[in-house]
Amino acid sequence: MLIAGGSPVGLATALELAHHGVPSLVVEPREEVSWLRPRAKTTSARSMELFRRWGVAATIRERAPLPVAWSDEAVFVTGLLGQEITRFDRCFGLDLAGDDRAAEPGQQVSQPLVEQMLREAVHASPHARLLTGRRVTGMREDAFGVSVTLDSAEVIRASYVVGCDGSRSVTREAIGARYLGRADSRPNLNIVFRAPGLAERVPFGPAVHYWVLHPSQPGLAGRLDLEETWWCIAQGVTSGDPLEIIRNLARASLDVEVLATDPWTARMLLVDRYSSERIFLAGDSAHQNPPWGGHGFTTGIGDAVNLGWKLAAVINGWAPRSLTATYALERRPIAERTIAEAARNMATLAPELSHPRLDSPSVRQSVAEAVQRAKDSEFHSLDLVLGYTYDGSPIVSGDGARLPHRWLGPGDSLYDHLGPEFTILGREVDGFVKAAADEGVPLTSYDDGLPGLRLVRPDQHVAWSGPDDSHALEILRMAISRAPSTSAGPSPSA
Repeated sequence: MLIAGGSPVGLATALELAHHGVPSLVVEPREEVSWLRPRAKTTSARSMELFRRWGVAATIRERAPLPVAWSDEAVFVTGLLGQEITRFDRCFGLDLAGDDRAAEPGQQVSQPLVEQMLREAVHASPHARLLTGRRVTGMREDAFGVSVTLDSAEVIRASYVVGCDGSRSVTREAIGARYLGRADSRPNLNIVFRAPGLAERVPFGPAVHYWVLHPSQPGLAGRLDLEETWWCIAQGVTSGDPLEIIRNLARASLDVEVLATDPWTARMLLVDRYSSERIFLAGDSAHQNPPWGGHGFTTGIGDAVNLGWKLAAVINGWAPRSLTATYALERRPIAERTIAEAARNMATLAPELSHPRLDSPSVRQSVAEAVQRAKDSEFHSLDLVLGYTYDGSPIVSGDGARLPHRWLGPGDSLYDHLGPEFTILGREVDGFVKAAADEGVPLTSYDDGLPGLRLVRPDQHVAWSGPDDSHALEILRMAISRAPSTSAGPSPSA
């Protein structure tokens, strides 16, 4: 297996394959992680649950400069040193520690730190390898595999290729896929800066985001650590004096050291096809969405896990190649919904919410009401993060939702008892155990104490649930995209 691009999605794909014992090579042109362009600042509860499967969630939390308990609030203000307008709590699933809804809460942590942790996990894996300083420049697919050319003219032969090579994807070009969608016309400028003493002067307490609604410079800012490093996004500008922009966001003169700037525009793009027979797209090479709500990173990790377990099942010989065709069927609708949700969040940003008379209490109250109406779904989106389903997929019976989580004891998650491949939950499971043995499908059984049975996929989504195992063979064949046996009984019911 070759993975083009060592982004977090590329590294996650390698770790998912390694989780199933499949070797892979990740080819990444960057020698080092780009620390001064943090991009995503929060990792969702769902991504942290998936990281838990690979044993890296605890390490990420230990190294994250901002503890998960530090804040779960977003505060809307007239300026970083100005007056509060309104606030939201329980943002981004950061409040879910110990909650039955999730095995992991979200985590405030910059994307480069997550990427570095994933690199270290790949280096430690006996199955995955990361090759930096090299770039994939082309590939040619045939009936038996893919010939991948690197910038050194070296050609590597791979059974399958996953393209995690972003917006300028060579992989996307190789399969003739193209983006459909549009870019937003409004510019933005990311700034990373050091501001000694700023944290002590901000009067609003800890927050994930501080949204500045002053018309002189609308935008948002937040902390990267508990020392002096901050980030901000100035909305409506692509250039200008970064120091002046930061001071306008603060509404005060500050002692600031600018560390990096990064102009960008939001894009709402989705490819028209996700794969050929042996080449697949994941993450930004397949879809791009505005960052508002923080869903792009989560969607890419979900791609990696969905595709990874299916490719591993095919390579390990217990599922037919037709299983990989369900990757696009399941993940493209999720990306489409994510783009739509992020675009709705983007419709009302700080410039649209700003007002020239924020010094007036009545105006601030009016703006606060507008903020609460417009932005609540951006900060409270667990229905999208944890609640997405694979309804309509040919390899699920029912809606294919994520297995409902619950704690079995302190620190003891139901998810920790799931096997690396399929798991059958319930008591009377002999029919599934026999069917799995007959079909050569790896299966773990666990009695979760609930009535009925649930067949759980490697990605923690429910393939089937029902009262008994009377049609276990047909259900299992359906779940791995294998043609029904000639003696198939009635179709399994949800």
